[in-house]
Amino acid sequence: MRLFAAVLPPDSAIVELATAVGALQELPGGDELRWTARDGWHFTLAFMAEVDEGTVPDLTARLERAAHRTPPFPLSLRGGGHFGNRALWAGAAGDVAALRLLAARADAAARKAGVTMEEQHRHYRPHLTVARGRGEPDLGPYAEALRSFEGAAWTVRELTLVRSNLPRSGVPGERPRYEAVGRWILGGGVRGPGGAG
Repeated sequence: MRLFAAVLPPDSAIVELATAVGALQELPGGDELRWTARDGWHFTLAFMAEVDEGTVPDLTARLERAAHRTPPFPLSLRGGGHFGNRALWAGAAGDVAALRLLAARADAAARKAGVTMEEQHRHYRPHLTVARGRGEPDLGPYAEALRSFEGAAWTVRELTLVRSNLPRSGVPGERPRYEAVGRWILGGGVRGPGGAG
């Protein structure tokens, strides 16, 4: 199964960002980009790609410990940028150092559980992908328009393990479906995917 650890923004932050992204979609060439769906907006902390089911119990125990050792912290969506012509993203503000620490702990938890990580160790750059390029688009104007965006702060209170279900129908434009398979309260505690716990 394809898994990643993430921080999921609250609905209020998603609505704020959706308003800004809606304006971007109206810019010249906006219809040429593949805009990501709101239900897929998240800060990926550690991308694990394919994880053997037998590894999941150890992985979840280690992620729970990582969450337990990390206190809640303030975060907001702010500004934006792009990775070449591949991806347009919104950035983060607030206690970004705590977000980076949580990302490092999630990455270490996966590696210690024996998960082969697709990405090598590198400096974590928090970003939330809002669009992907098709062909050779110039994402600069979109990033510039997003640069002044500043959302309201919220408190990050949980670490989420997400399963990515890739499209199987072959229908053009179909997107991956994401489902939370584990949630751990920062600073201690655990909740199941449905919120009970």
